[in-house]
Amino acid sequence: MSNNHIEVWNNCLKVIKDNIAEQSFATWFEPIRPVSLTDGTLLVEVPSSFFVEFLEAHFIDHLRAAIKRFIGPTGKLAYKIRMDSSDPSYTVTLPSSNRNFPKNPIGRPAPETLSQSPINPFAIPGLKKPQIESQLKENYTFDNFVEGDCNRLARSAGLKVAQEPGKTAFNPLLIYSGTGLGKTHLCHAIGLEAKRLHPDLTVLYVQAEQLYNQYATAAKNNNRPDFIRFYQMIDVLIIDDIQFLAGKTGTQEAFFHIFNYLHQNNKQLVITSDKFPTELQNMETRLLSRFKWGLTADLQMPDIETRTFIIKEKLYLNGIVLPDEIIQYLANNVRTNVRELEGVMISLMAQSSLNKKAITIEMTQQIIDRFVRNTIKEVSVEYIINIVCDYFKIPPEQLSLKTRKHQVVQARQIAMFLSKRYSNASLASIGQQCGKKDHATVHHACKTISNRLETDKQFRVMFSDIEKKVTLQS
Repeated sequence: MSNNHIEVWNNCLKVIKDNIAEQSFATWFEPIRPVSLTDGTLLVEVPSSFFVEFLEAHFIDHLRAAIKRFIGPTGKLAYKIRMDSSDPSYTVTLPSSNRNFPKNPIGRPAPETLSQSPINPFAIPGLKKPQIESQLKENYTFDNFVEGDCNRLARSAGLKVAQEPGKTAFNPLLIYSGTGLGKTHLCHAIGLEAKRLHPDLTVLYVQAEQLYNQYATAAKNNNRPDFIRFYQMIDVLIIDDIQFLAGKTGTQEAFFHIFNYLHQNNKQLVITSDKFPTELQNMETRLLSRFKWGLTADLQMPDIETRTFIIKEKLYLNGIVLPDEIIQYLANNVRTNVRELEGVMISLMAQSSLNKKAITIEMTQQIIDRFVRNTIKEVSVEYIINIVCDYFKIPPEQLSLKTRKHQVVQARQIAMFLSKRYSNASLASIGQQCGKKDHATVHHACKTISNRLETDKQFRVMFSDIEKKVTLQS
């Protein structure tokens, strides 16, 4: 057996990659780095303890088989968790398969002066914790938050936070996405579950705009300390749409004190944003750095499978049965976001009830055209290919060539991705038109583009330019 930890881990990765989904491999295995191989124990470095928990819950069999194959039957795996790559002291080593993780196994190590509960500079001796209305919507639960590849990481992290608020490695939990993809629903679900499991905790959901208005009133009335004290009493604080505080320096300053006190006292913070933290403009650097202390997870546009599940869940809750062809029509033609999809369904059910007519494809089409403004009409795969090839200044015929030239491969993959999103063509049909490829190649291309959109800002800008040209078709 080899004693080279890098070689051993790379061999393990090759085996694991062949046995799990590409997206799962990219998310959970590519960030791992081998550290050492000593006495049959392979030490690897992972970004957080959440990685450890997720790996051991979902991929332990793959890990065990690979370790035994390349180290031997007595081989072991250990994890080194790093929160801040600039400081080697922020690490902890855990044995593989150890489910009894220590509370707060990682995190920003506090100085000796903070080893006990931090002193609240705004506290008033003898002030009792008030009864606070949580402002949570009872119908936004985990049970009716449909899980899919587009939201699995954020949902799993949110559930863990609700189960152990303030005691996991992802504090704060920052969730970001575009409009209507479920940020608010997930926030309320976290709050409701935390209240159910921990009725003694004070949970509060507040929109950032509301936070700003409260601060403005407090500042006007010269009782800013009272405003800060109030929020420092919360055990689980959920701030929705934090981007609203951009440029509002006074509120940011107050929230900085609130954040520090809650975090140091192991209180849970959940924050949502419409952008990745580094893309937020006019936010204090010290706040942005604190947002990165925990876990940042995004919600993506749901794929057709997830949209189908959402429709079926909504129908089930309303006691309505629809033919599969109408469900598929809805899933194929309302792609923008979950909120829009639910709005179409509500209008469809209301129209059917008021007019006492059965729901048909024709009625569904009329509702979609009326409800979804700027509806993107179906475009052909050929049209998309022409748009993409024109952008890259290559003839469409080149997509059919057997070449590894980066520009051609990239153009083909983008054409496949956009064809899946904006046409009703099957994967097999898309593959045939994009270089006579099979449906598996199209599936791989779509995952590749999706991954690049998540991780490559420059690529996102280029892709957005191409997508706009496709959607401008009349």
